[in-house]
Amino acid sequence: MREPWHPAADDIKLAEIMHALADPVRLEILARLARSEGENCGEIGSGIDVHKSTMSHHYRVLREAGVTLTTMDGRSRLVRLRRDDLNTRFPGLLDSVLNALR
Repeated sequence: MREPWHPAADDIKLAEIMHALADPVRLEILARLARSEGENCGEIGSGIDVHKSTMSHHYRVLREAGVTLTTMDGRSRLVRLRRDDLNTRFPGLLDSVLNALR
């Protein structure tokens, strides 16, 4: 398997982040990732009542918007937030969204 594509930190766009976060399932994924240092795709999605292919779509939207970073670990995919990149590019945005979810 090849590594998934991610935008460079300088190429992350606010409109794409906002689009990615405009879905309740993706907001739930964001909240779960914020409470961890990264999780396997299967673990993040446990308890969210959507089909596996739909979860894959949500992971892709978050990754391609620059919200998450997905790395390969053998056959598993580890997903984590791009906190540093997001805070550098858009200071306070991630914290504001996470605070609004509480």
